[in-house]
Amino acid sequence: MRTQQRYVSLYTDLLQTVQDLGLMRRRQGYYYTRISLVGLALLAVAVGVVLLGDSWLQLLLAGALALVLVQVAFLSHDSAHRQIFHSNARNDWTARILAGGVLGMSVSWWRNKHNRHHGAPNQVDKDPDVQLDAVAFTPDAVAKRGPFGRWIAARQGWLFFPLLTLEGIGLHASSLRHLLRRNASRSDRIEAAVVVARITLYVAALYLLLPPGKASAFLGLQLAVFGVCLGAAFAPNHKGMPLVPAGMKLDFLRRQVLTSRNIRGGLFTDLAMGGLNYQIEHHLFPSMPRPTLRKVRPIVREYCELHGIAYAEVGLFTSYRIVVDYLNNVGLQARDPFDCPLAAELRSAGARNLA
Repeated sequence: MRTQQRYVSLYTDLLQTVQDLGLMRRRQGYYYTRISLVGLALLAVAVGVVLLGDSWLQLLLAGALALVLVQVAFLSHDSAHRQIFHSNARNDWTARILAGGVLGMSVSWWRNKHNRHHGAPNQVDKDPDVQLDAVAFTPDAVAKRGPFGRWIAARQGWLFFPLLTLEGIGLHASSLRHLLRRNASRSDRIEAAVVVARITLYVAALYLLLPPGKASAFLGLQLAVFGVCLGAAFAPNHKGMPLVPAGMKLDFLRRQVLTSRNIRGGLFTDLAMGGLNYQIEHHLFPSMPRPTLRKVRPIVREYCELHGIAYAEVGLFTSYRIVVDYLNNVGLQARDPFDCPLAAELRSAGARNLA
C-alpha cells in the first residue's frame, strides 16, 4: 500500500507543480486565431474549386483541402479534450461542430474510443488502438489468422502506411456504423443527421461542379491524403512502445510515460502533428492547451530523469522506421512484443504496483 501511495504521489506532485506554474491555463487567443485561419483556408479552397472549374489542377486543391481538414481534426481533438474553453459545454459543442459539420465524422464515437485509449494506453485487453483488425500487434493475434492473413502480417509494417490511404474512408464508415446503430441515443441521432448531411452535401457539390471522373478523383485523393496525414500523426506515438499485458496494474505516471513516445522537431512538426508530437505530456495532462505542451516538456523530462523513469523521444523519420520494423517483426513473430528497451522497466513497475 505504501508503494502505491508513493507512486500516486509522484504524479500528484508533478501535477501540482504544473498547476502552480499556470501551465494548465486556457489559451483562448491561440485557439481563436487558429480556428479563424483554418476557416479562412477552407473558404479559400472552396472558392478555388468553384473558380478553377473543369481542370485536373483541381487535384492540387483536393490535396490542400485534405491538409486543412487534418487541422480541423486536430482542433476537434483539442476541443473534445476540453483544452479550449473553460466551459465543458462549449468545448463539447465546438468538438461536435468541427467533427460532425466540417469533417463528417462522429465525435461521440471517437471520444468513447479515445478515452479508453487514454485510460489504458497500449494495454492488450483494454486499448482499442491495439485491437485493430487490419494490423496485428501481438504474435497471438497473428496466430489467429489464416495463411493469407499471416502472409499479410509478416509484411504489415511495409503495408501500414499505404493502408493509411483508406483511413479516411474507415473513419467515416466507423462513425456512421456507430451513429446509425439500433440503440443510438437521441444525441447520436441528431449527430447522425449532421454527419449524413455534411457527407451528402460535400459529395453532391463535387459532382455538380466537376465532371464525374474529376469529381471521383478529387474525392479519392482528398480522402487518401487526409488518411495518410492523420494516421502519420498518430502512428509514431505508441506503436513500437511496450505493450502492457492483460491484467497488469501500473501507476498513472509510469503507464502514460512508458507507453508513449515524443517526436523531436520544430514548429513544422508541431503543425503537422497537431501537438501530438508531445505525446507524453498530452497523456499526462490531456486538458492542457496545445501550445503549452512544448513549455511543460522540459519539466516532465527532468522529473522523469529525477525519478528514474525512461522518457522516449526520437526524430520523426526514426519513429516511422521503428513502427515499420516493429510491425514487421510482430508479423514474423521474430520478437516478443514486450521485448523493447522499456519493457523490463514496465514489467518491474507492474510488479512493484502489485506489492
